[in-house]
Amino acid sequence: MTVSATIRVALIDDHPLFVRGLELLLPASSDGRARVVGSTGDAASAAGLIRRCLPDLALVDLHMPEPGGVRAIAAIRRTSPGLRIVAMSGLADTTMAVEALRAGAEGYLPKSSEPEELLPPLLAVLNGWAVLPADLLGALVAPGPGHAPVAGGLDDQERLLLQLIARGNSTTEISEKLHVSERTAKRLIASLLRRLRVSSKAEAAAIAGSAGLL
Repeated sequence: MTVSATIRVALIDDHPLFVRGLELLLPASSDGRARVVGSTGDAASAAGLIRRCLPDLALVDLHMPEPGGVRAIAAIRRTSPGLRIVAMSGLADTTMAVEALRAGAEGYLPKSSEPEELLPPLLAVLNGWAVLPADLLGALVAPGPGHAPVAGGLDDQERLLLQLIARGNSTTEISEKLHVSERTAKRLIASLLRRLRVSSKAEAAAIAGSAGLL
């Protein structure tokens, strides 16, 4: 994915002070490379906001009033499948963070992150990487029911594809390395995710790590 000169960020968060702080500090701490283009504190309005302001990336607070941050992520993913989504939380809640990844988020960051620390992970997410704290990665790579046998039963092409995903390759890069079209690469990725019984590249990367494929 080609990152534009300015990263357009949407905030889905019901804490006005946090939102206002990022609106002020994100452009200043990133030398103008990132700015907030829209925000809402209503999880049910998240998908509509994304369609209106057309951001590159959405930051979604997980601990919001019903329908909540996880459902907001799922709604955004359905209506804007190409958007990059990063879940955030002020609480150490690994379980909800994993739910956010399964709903379609590409990364997770604690809300305690300093504004000047946000730009590198946001750029990484836009470039196809999954951004996860060490404790969350540990929870993801812990063996789960059915994962090890599935990962062990992949054919050579599927194992290579899983390795490419886990190393952060974009769909374009994967298509080039597999010598297939981008459309075919997308189909192969979707098929692999179904085979692994996961819904995101982040979970697939975790399975690659637990299976010793990295």
